Amino acid sequence: MRFIKRKILAFALGGLVVAGCNDDFVNTQPLGEVSENAVWNDVALAKAAVTNIYRGLGNGGFDEEMLASYTDEAMFTHPGRDITVVTESRSNPANPGKIKDPFSWPILYRYIRGANVALENLAEPLFDNSNGDAETMRGEALFMRAYYYQQLLRFYGPFPIVDRSYALGEESYDIERGTYEECINFILGDLDEAASLLAGKSMEAGRATEAAALALKSRVLLYAASDLHDVPTAKAKSALLAGYDHPEFIGYTSGDRASRWQKAKSAAKAVLDMVPGNMLNLSEPASQEDAIATYINTSLSRNGGEADLILGRYFISAKREDGARQGLFNGPNGYNNWAGNTPISLLVDDYQMMDGSDFSWDDAEKAANPYENREARFYATFLYDGAQWKPRSSANQSLDPLGQIQTGQYEVVGSDGAKVTHFGLDTRNSTIEDWNGSYTGYYVRKFINPDPDFVDQNTWQDVPWPVIRVTEVLLNYVEACIELGEEAEAKTWLNKVRFRAGLPAIEESGDALRDAYRHERRIELAYEEHRFHDTRRWMIAPSTLGRQPNGISITGTLKPGKSVSVYHYDPESYDYTYKVVPMDVGKENRLWLDKMYFLPIHRDEMNRNASLIQNPGYE
Repeated sequence: MRFIKRKILAFALGGLVVAGCNDDFVNTQPLGEVSENAVWNDVALAKAAVTNIYRGLGNGGFDEEMLASYTDEAMFTHPGRDITVVTESRSNPANPGKIKDPFSWPILYRYIRGANVALENLAEPLFDNSNGDAETMRGEALFMRAYYYQQLLRFYGPFPIVDRSYALGEESYDIERGTYEECINFILGDLDEAASLLAGKSMEAGRATEAAALALKSRVLLYAASDLHDVPTAKAKSALLAGYDHPEFIGYTSGDRASRWQKAKSAAKAVLDMVPGNMLNLSEPASQEDAIATYINTSLSRNGGEADLILGRYFISAKREDGARQGLFNGPNGYNNWAGNTPISLLVDDYQMMDGSDFSWDDAEKAANPYENREARFYATFLYDGAQWKPRSSANQSLDPLGQIQTGQYEVVGSDGAKVTHFGLDTRNSTIEDWNGSYTGYYVRKFINPDPDFVDQNTWQDVPWPVIRVTEVLLNYVEACIELGEEAEAKTWLNKVRFRAGLPAIEESGDALRDAYRHERRIELAYEEHRFHDTRRWMIAPSTLGRQPNGISITGTLKPGKSVSVYHYDPESYDYTYKVVPMDVGKENRLWLDKMYFLPIHRDEMNRNASLIQNPGYE
């Protein structure tokens, strides 16, 4: 394990001058740096130090490589990033695969240490605390420590519990991993104290609040009650886990699972009683138009959608952070963007019709018009062939005056009157940056600013990443109710989400209700980093994440007597055919092995801490 000793906090200071030269010159405090002791004597500097703890959030989920591409939501377009090490179950302690900083064991411990330093120095504040600033900052530090520890827990399993800052040169950093139950209890203790300290506090957007602490508690308790972390259930479902010598690192080895579900339910309800969310009070389905607008606004946290956001990682366009470049990272190549994380048909085809029926390629009518009359969230989440989008760049508008997504190949009439093939501008055969085209035939729309005047290629957006939102907590509540057999209550709350999405009420019961709930969670929380964990804790990853990604092949053939020279989507002039196609295994050959229920602890961390025990399947 690596603990980093920080002796100074870099902080921009203005108005400092050196007055003359004397024998003490060599002992002068460096400009632009403040000693650690000075930090905790000054309330403004202490607040800056606590703010620094939030940096461990990174870009939230808005990195170029999104966690969605490790799941059956998306496929990453560009090779050589080691994402396939994870999706093909080739992870090992020497090469776990591409693990971005917010999920990295040493990075998480770096910020845990920052929280520990803050908690130690704020216990007896050395500055004027008449306004209760120290208690507020302690609440923030406790929340952030709990957040980083729950990240460790859900990616790697139990961790060494460190509740103090280690100094450079201490004799030993060897600390055993806590049991799963001990780690859960430690996180819950931090969250309960954080909620108490932050109660009634008015916090800036992006900072921890009482509601955020209770919402994270809801998530932690939901995971704790799930199949993967109930050792008898986990052993019954996985021979690898059954043979592991340390079941206490998998989950609870004893105790009443029903009581764990009850705690998860109570924690979620406490949050729902505090925060209303966005448009969750409908008594009947919204119109398709209203439902599309609501989901877009919720995803962008604007026009009322911000009411669903409990905690967000905010961005300022002028700061030009990578997290503000989702349009560039994921937008169509025909708009000079990079098409990084492209939706796969496994997800796209799971979106229902507006009447609540399932979409099926076996239904000839639906297969002939696969993008018509789909549920509202479909249109707010994806860019698909023929979808209306933004104006093309001035250099390319003549090729597409209407600003429509083109992911197929179509007949057009050339200048000589002969039919030729036009490859869509958003394909890998495009005349515009073909190397950035989607392999799957789809692009992400969710989280991307749809303003026609907003140019994703060279502009930074200010859409916040949803660290925790009300709808997640509502779905946590529904899941706990289902597992406790309280089906009427579960359906009452699940249908609040359905009505907001313009869909009819769910009437199922038993296993069918559980499946309907899991479907709803998959759709509602798409691209929000839940699928990676949900498939594992439900232990359905073998049948979901192990599937080969697929996409769509689209052909547009001119109808008899029709002539088009500049292509645009036009069912009056074209017959369109659609075919779901598997991705070439040379690009990605997905495979699920049960060792992937947990990521491996890197061998460097194992070497630093001789007391660590490796996760199952990585010996």
